[in-house]
Amino acid sequence: MTTSRNTLRPTLWLLPLLLLLVAFVAPNLKKVQVAKNLTVSVPEDFQPLPDDAIASKYPAARKPLAVFSNPAGRVDFSIANKQTTFTDRDYALLLKVYESNLQRTYTKVDFISKDIRTVNKRDFVVLEFVSTLTDNRRGREMMAPLKRYQLMQYAISGDQLYVFHFNSPIEEQKQYQPVAQAVMQSIALK
Repeated sequence: MTTSRNTLRPTLWLLPLLLLLVAFVAPNLKKVQVAKNLTVSVPEDFQPLPDDAIASKYPAARKPLAVFSNPAGRVDFSIANKQTTFTDRDYALLLKVYESNLQRTYTKVDFISKDIRTVNKRDFVVLEFVSTLTDNRRGREMMAPLKRYQLMQYAISGDQLYVFHFNSPIEEQKQYQPVAQAVMQSIALK
């Protein structure tokens, strides 16, 4: 019996190492042309949402350029654009404006990072955070707080402001945070 225990011992130290390596494996992404000046890579199992699904999930006056969702429909990556008078010299101001806007939108925002980064030779305003939205209604049927992991990037190209938004339930943050970061690093906006 001690012989089998001794033969297992050297291999047991490999288990944590293997788990660590698997955790850092790059996600499988597929390149998608969203517009003539915009490509991005999304997870292979994410599917584009049809227009009617986008309209029901993202009701807004301006429909996003594209929305991709995981098979369960719980994790999304969306791309939107709108006309702006800001220029790419206004990124420091935009960082403060969007940070403040997020803090007004949610009950609580825990920022993981907030800065200006260069991706594929283009600057982006980057906000990575965990949002909490609390049900403030009075009464007995209050819902539990809604917590989500979110990674947002903003870029200006000409007179257009592009918004890239990856979000997942907080329970799936560990799985999707590296995926979100890889997707955001793949954005090529010309």
